Amino acid sequence: MQHGPAVRRRKLGAELRALRADAGLTSGEAARLVGWHQSKVSRIETGTSGVKPSDVRLLLDAYGVDDRQLRELLLVLSGAGDGRRDHWWQAYRGVLPPTYRDFISLESQASAMRTLETSVVPGLLQTPEYARAVTRAAVGAVDEERLDTLVEVRLARQDVLRADPPLALSAVLDEAVLHREVGGPQVMARQLRRLVEAARLPQVQLQVLPFTAGAHIGITGPFVILSFPSTSDLDVVVLDHLTSSLYLERKEDLRAYTEAFDSLRIHALSPEDSLDYIAAMSDGA
Repeated sequence: MQHGPAVRRRKLGAELRALRADAGLTSGEAARLVGWHQSKVSRIETGTSGVKPSDVRLLLDAYGVDDRQLRELLLVLSGAGDGRRDHWWQAYRGVLPPTYRDFISLESQASAMRTLETSVVPGLLQTPEYARAVTRAAVGAVDEERLDTLVEVRLARQDVLRADPPLALSAVLDEAVLHREVGGPQVMARQLRRLVEAARLPQVQLQVLPFTAGAHIGITGPFVILSFPSTSDLDVVVLDHLTSSLYLERKEDLRAYTEAFDSLRIHALSPEDSLDYIAAMSDGA
């Protein structure tokens, strides 16, 4: 298990190593092409050291990589501005912890997100009032100005669902999420209506995991699987904890969580039945 920055370095290095091999170059030959020592290429490929965006561009040019989407994604992993919104979250460096900024960076470049939520509505689908109540509960005592900023960031993240192309979101919500009265009855009623609207979007698929499903693999806790365009080798599982996030990158971990998510979808209500269920709750709220 690694924290976000370490995962990004390792994934970037592994992808650059694969691209070098595809180009038929040894690490020494690649180094000579860009005017470096071979050890620098090795450190980058093993994730031992970070790499500047300008260095990534040099390597990609040397390897003949012209896939625009792949280039943008690898540049983001190196810390360059992304192809969509140019690191808008960096304006909040003084407020957001590095692990949160790193998650937003990955989320902004992902093509798909699969998530299990057992306690609260996914951040990408929260209303402002619901987001405020959740954030206040999560961070504890905080002044109103900082709280406003944190909510602002959470709402800004939702732009990935309106991007071109939009993030494809597949969410399994434990039924408890719908019954937990976050922020009070009125806030929850508006949040349920927001879920109904979201469930009707072509890029969003919501499924409710009913109480009648009993014990299931998701009782171990919520998780997020981020998938990326061009290469599945960059996919990652994110587990949130109280003070940090952990990133799982091994193929075995990705396989296990993918299988768990698929199992949860089977036990959950269908997207159509889930929409009907949430809509009925919304009407009665």
